[in-house]
Amino acid sequence: MTASISSLVVGPLENNAYLLEAGGECLLVDAADDAPALLAWLGGRRPAAIVTTHRHRDHWAALAEVAEVTGAQLVAGDPDAAAIALGAGVQTPDGVWDGDVLELGGVTLEVIGLVGHTPGSIALVLAEPGEPVRILTGDSLFPGGPGKVIRPEAFETLMSDLVTKIFDRFPDDTIVLPGHGLPTTLGTERPKVPEWWARRW
Repeated sequence: MTASISSLVVGPLENNAYLLEAGGECLLVDAADDAPALLAWLGGRRPAAIVTTHRHRDHWAALAEVAEVTGAQLVAGDPDAAAIALGAGVQTPDGVWDGDVLELGGVTLEVIGLVGHTPGSIALVLAEPGEPVRILTGDSLFPGGPGKVIRPEAFETLMSDLVTKIFDRFPDDTIVLPGHGLPTTLGTERPKVPEWWARRW
């Protein structure tokens, strides 16, 4: 079983929303800031779940409307779930974290918690035999560096998590699908990690 991942750029901050499809089911990642565009993209399909990668508004601005129309289960990183519920005016998403998995049409998605950009940011890992690993990283990892942080200690936790949970685990051909901007690979970014540590962003 091979899952497909498509993306749609929405909203003034050009968020990447992702639609994963496998076995006749679909899953939406980040109901960002354009509900009409997202619903048109879904074309009447009802996602098994809507996963929000972290608590920042641009990633959930359309969540209430899309959830109401589709009736999808809501999922988010456990430390961010309450903040997303409060901000978006939705029921508290089901909290997930390291070691949890989401099932989609016979395909398993691994959840990885990445602390730093927000306390409860998550990445979703799709690893299928014979295919490059694909990781949806939200705003925790981009081409050229980690996600923005406010406090120095948050940079430390984010970089430590990225190194131990992402770079140390997955091969160079792993595809990174970020919350904004173009995809990259771990092989492209790996040589830059010492520079990120040195510049502190």
